[in-house]
Amino acid sequence: METQPDIERYPAARLLAFAKAVFAQMGCQPAHAQMAAENLIAADQRGIESHGVARLSGYYRLYQAGRLKGDARYDWVHQTPATATLDAGGGLGLVAGQLAMAKALEMAKAVGTGWVAVRNSNHFGIAGRYALMAAAEGMIGFATTNASPLVAPTHGNKRMLGTNPLAFAVPAGKYPPFVADMATTTAANGKLEILQRKQQPAPLGWIQNSQGQPTQDPHALGHGGALLPLGSSPQTGSHKGYALGAVADILSGVLSGASFGPWAPPFVAFLPVLEGQPGQGLGHFFGAWRVDAFRPKEDFLQAMDTWIEAFSNTPALSAQAPVRIPGQPEHEAEQDRQTHGIPLLPAVVADLQSLGQATGITW
Repeated sequence: METQPDIERYPAARLLAFAKAVFAQMGCQPAHAQMAAENLIAADQRGIESHGVARLSGYYRLYQAGRLKGDARYDWVHQTPATATLDAGGGLGLVAGQLAMAKALEMAKAVGTGWVAVRNSNHFGIAGRYALMAAAEGMIGFATTNASPLVAPTHGNKRMLGTNPLAFAVPAGKYPPFVADMATTTAANGKLEILQRKQQPAPLGWIQNSQGQPTQDPHALGHGGALLPLGSSPQTGSHKGYALGAVADILSGVLSGASFGPWAPPFVAFLPVLEGQPGQGLGHFFGAWRVDAFRPKEDFLQAMDTWIEAFSNTPALSAQAPVRIPGQPEHEAEQDRQTHGIPLLPAVVADLQSLGQATGITW
């Protein structure tokens, strides 16, 4: 069981009910409010607190600013047997993402694979949530999105890209799915927000200041700094993280017809919305493919079990840090939190209490 002294734990059902009520007050129909709330709670349950209920007030802020529509229409504007494009109508990415992946799964069941681009959307939570929807159906899933422009490209000193995560989920036989869910930066902005709440410095290699120099100030983004691509520096391969983030931006923004690069509408309050945006809103991109489109499914699942066992048994450099499978720490956190509740930092609780007062919803 996780140990986090002095941090109160809350039942998932209680947090779900509160989040659902907030989304409903934003004008979401009941089914969409439920979907959005479940998305946030799923992040908290998997130990990804940066994208859980701590984000709820951010969505409400966008709604109050007129940049997010709770009652948005989600329209399919382009379709082929294996591809589709969804216009989210300025609504919740938390909803658009689930509708899009459901469509990808529907097409994959019919023709073996399905790919969906989304435009005119907003922040969609954790990418792994959508990839896991495919794994639950015995398929391989993929999800990515562009995001607030907080990242300087390699050798650059201007924020041009988002943290632009990539997520893959692969089903296995007797083991939980393999899940790779990662930002294409050294750390996501949400990790900085957690450090700010804890009043702790950032590790070197996460961010640069407004002069382009490395810094450990977790508030540096609000003072003109930038996050760094995965790899941190040219000498340690930041050009690779930059390239991965660019691929996510092109698939999510350019391909879908959403805004991209520095024009991606920001989720964070300290960045302005740039005028003259090419495209509409944030963009996402999802994929699903059936394993049995390539080989018998049971053979594949057995081979995945063998793969997982082989990597789990890799000799470790330290007994205190065994080799783990991507997705394993999140699965273990989920098992713990389903039983013992979700831990929330005092600063997050205070923020949710303030949100409850602002909306008239009992915390």
